[in-house]
Amino acid sequence: MNQFPDTFRIELGKYVEIFVKYLTTNFGDFFDAIKEGILWFLLKIEAFLQWLPWWFVILAIFVAGWRIKKLSSGICYAIMLFFVGAFGLWELMMSTLAVVLTSVFISLLVGIPIGILMAYSKKIETIMKPILDGMQTMPSFVYLIPAIMLFGLGKVPGVFATTIYAVPPVIRLTNLAIRSVSKEMVEAAHSFGSSPLQILLKVELPQALPTIMTGVNQTTMMAMAMVVVASMIGAKGLGGEVLIAINRIDIAKGTEAGLAIVVIAIIIDRITQGIAERFKIPQ
Repeated sequence: MNQFPDTFRIELGKYVEIFVKYLTTNFGDFFDAIKEGILWFLLKIEAFLQWLPWWFVILAIFVAGWRIKKLSSGICYAIMLFFVGAFGLWELMMSTLAVVLTSVFISLLVGIPIGILMAYSKKIETIMKPILDGMQTMPSFVYLIPAIMLFGLGKVPGVFATTIYAVPPVIRLTNLAIRSVSKEMVEAAHSFGSSPLQILLKVELPQALPTIMTGVNQTTMMAMAMVVVASMIGAKGLGGEVLIAINRIDIAKGTEAGLAIVVIAIIIDRITQGIAERFKIPQ
């Protein structure tokens, strides 16, 4: 009596596997086209980042930190970034940034419209909430399985898995931001004859922008958190260095690569937070 009877066993995972195999068999060309498009975009971003002179990147981060936060922040970010280069990880850092930026771009491209739809439709919100709960609580390693089956090994499945993991915050916060816009302001726009699209673009989105930027910040941080996991299926970059260090029990390599990831995460977090604060409307 203390064991759950096998009679009630439901093999849900088996049906999910059948569904994924059905997709790969019948829509292989479609997923190949998506893979080629993402890979092209990713390689263009990576080539551009690798082309930038190291001193220019450090200078740009210094100026961004200075203008968005304060002078001491800019100096601190520049020194931190210099140390990443001094560790010999500059090229790997740019490769990692390319994966993160591609994932964030796709997340925003998909997430913001879904968040807007949720704000406008209670039914869509009801459907999406449990899906988002599942996406945020599902172990990140699980996303690697369908990514490999649909796109094979390499950077593209890493981008796919990272996007799935990172997109929920921007969806949730876009929905929250649009719903939090003053009803009086929306009604005033209605009374002046504004169309729904005009209200969205000229009233709701500008008012919601600070909260949406917070969602962008959280999505970017979650994409950074997937760097090491994505490297397990060929995304390489700094995550690959951490993975190699784990396999070899190489404390020195693991420490340097781990600190480089921390440095990138801190700089991106502080700069995006500063941008979000700039968009806040004074009370």
